[in-house]
Amino acid sequence: GGVAEYGITVRWNKNFLKVVRLLLERRDEFAMYGGVRFGGTLSVDDAMALGFDHIALAMGAGKPTTLDIPNGLARGVRTASDFLMALQLTGAAKGDSIANMQLRLPVVVIGGGLTAIDTATESLAYYVVQVEKFLARYEVLAAAIGDAAVRAAWTADERTVGDEFLAHGRAIRAEREQARREGRAPHFVELLDQWGGVRIAYRKRLIDSPSYTLNHEEVEKALEEGIRFVECLNPERIDVDAGGAVSSITLSRQLRADDGGWSTAEGADGRVVWPARTVFIAAGTQPNTVLAREDALHFRLDGRYFQAIDEHGVPVKPEYSSSKPDQPQVLLSRIADGRMLSFFGDLHPSWFGNVVKAMGSARQGHPLVSRVLAGRPIARVVDAGAFRAELDHLLRARVERVQRLTPTIVEVVLHAPLAARRFRPGQFYRLQNFETLAPAVRVGGHDTRLAMEGLALTGAWVDAERGLVSTIVLEMGGSSDLCARLTPGEPVILMGPTGAPTEIEAGETVVLVGGGLGNAVLFSIGAAFRAAGSRVLYVAGYKKTIDRYKVPEIEAAADLVVWCCDESPGFVPGRPQDRAFVGNIVQAMLAYARGELHADAGGPPIPLSDGDRLIAIGSDRMMAAVGRARHHELAPYMKPGHAAIGSINSPMQCMMKEICAQCLQPQIDPATGRVRYVFSCFNQDQPLDEVDFAALNQRLAQNGLQEKLTARWLASALAAPAAQAAPR
Repeated sequence: GGVAEYGITVRWNKNFLKVVRLLLERRDEFAMYGGVRFGGTLSVDDAMALGFDHIALAMGAGKPTTLDIPNGLARGVRTASDFLMALQLTGAAKGDSIANMQLRLPVVVIGGGLTAIDTATESLAYYVVQVEKFLARYEVLAAAIGDAAVRAAWTADERTVGDEFLAHGRAIRAEREQARREGRAPHFVELLDQWGGVRIAYRKRLIDSPSYTLNHEEVEKALEEGIRFVECLNPERIDVDAGGAVSSITLSRQLRADDGGWSTAEGADGRVVWPARTVFIAAGTQPNTVLAREDALHFRLDGRYFQAIDEHGVPVKPEYSSSKPDQPQVLLSRIADGRMLSFFGDLHPSWFGNVVKAMGSARQGHPLVSRVLAGRPIARVVDAGAFRAELDHLLRARVERVQRLTPTIVEVVLHAPLAARRFRPGQFYRLQNFETLAPAVRVGGHDTRLAMEGLALTGAWVDAERGLVSTIVLEMGGSSDLCARLTPGEPVILMGPTGAPTEIEAGETVVLVGGGLGNAVLFSIGAAFRAAGSRVLYVAGYKKTIDRYKVPEIEAAADLVVWCCDESPGFVPGRPQDRAFVGNIVQAMLAYARGELHADAGGPPIPLSDGDRLIAIGSDRMMAAVGRARHHELAPYMKPGHAAIGSINSPMQCMMKEICAQCLQPQIDPATGRVRYVFSCFNQDQPLDEVDFAALNQRLAQNGLQEKLTARWLASALAAPAAQAAPR
């Protein structure tokens, strides 16, 4: 049901889908659990051990197509999946939401399917909401603290964008007022068109496009709303301005031959350059087959799709792209005792493509599922109420306690038994509170719902026996500031663990380099290395002395700790072998490598040159500095051929591995210079020498202006009296 939730936009009548959902939820023995990633929180073996008789996968579309062109992931470029999910699921378009999604005009959408149509029409609709909300909040804040204070943290680029949003917001407001006086509907299309509007660029003709062939009425409606559909254009490159943001896109004209083939036009007339501040890529997706890489025992591939089997476990070939196959083949795996798994919708080679076909796959496939269920005894005789209670206990997360560690860091401990059992050092979770339980506050006449965006939080420690997970949160303004307000017993969403566990090797010398919040990640990793028989040298860096926390845990995770602080007088080591340094983390590593911190002992007991592996976790600037220093000032002291890993803190949204693509991060092969794109939420541990830190910085700044305004707005909201939370 994912695409039904975020792909089919709220402007369409979704009442039939709602009826299906309501009919399901009214069944006494139906239960729905959110925040459970199959393959993360719950595995095939977990489900079978619990007593489930069958597993049906309806996980749908996955990895979006990216553009292999220059600046293909510059600031302002997003996948359509990222945009639509942010719009529909985070609540960015709601007036009372603190979710951030920044969009500028002109917009260019690449693609010709229904997703491209939805992306184009929604971007026009959202832009109006965005600038109106920006203007309203700016005016309230400026009246309270002054324009200068509101703008204090804005960069030069952000001031330009902010002034643009304010001007457009005022124009929208004026048009609304004029329309009200004249008793007519507002004319926004003309304004949006003046500001650049939205164009769809498709490589073939309109009549060839999937949107036209599948549902030409949606195309017609989009054109009525002011969308321009331009045929026979293929993207060649994206150009950026001095700040690294999208400024234009170059497209090549495509020529259709009499035999139906296509070629690229040559010469000056074969190129078109369009101004663009936002580029959305809606060039298709691949089926979500990540499970085949996570669990090869139960999931095998046949090309792009899962391998189908018959009732006896023999591989079969389903009819390709057939909405009504003669024999629906929906089984995909059989375990030893005869229980089976099945797959539907976009996962399946017969029914991929849209929600209607996905629902058809369930209708046609369920008799086969019923038949295999009837062919063997049930796995476990259970009382329905007791079984539901067991699942509630294992899968529904709640807050255990919230503890402040520093003036800007809190620890949130959650009771989530299955999420705790599945955790491995280095993995992370997505934490959210429930919108229906979040309090509402009123600021300057505007309501604000204190519902947080999904936060990517690494597991600091787990207690599998007690079912506890600890996450450490740095308050940065925005959603992270709401964590301190969580209360014991409050139900929350804790999705995960997700990401990849850090690779733990035995018998190595490991150098851990942590900056600020990164130290919350590293002490579980260090403990795992020590438990495996490796030596751990830990360089723990902080900006201020008050920023340090969990000192005993860090000491237990390391054979030797170098406590580093930018602020004088720094730290006092608590163990004889540990040392302290005042300065930045690269300076501390250099002083340690030279023996300056252990001069009285004849040099460091664990030489930096013994390091087989270096793992850096912290801000993108800190990791970039460490990565560079290994090849320059630290090079004489590093072991040749050592492995160097950085845990990449890219923007993240769904965190379900290769779905929304907000976490897309370019890597550059140092030998060839070739660029490839990786999903950071699939594996956040990446080779330091391949990470494009400049691009990472640009990705982190995608919503920079809105995030700064929201931080100011939320500070005002948190100071206001809370109203009673009301069901939405």
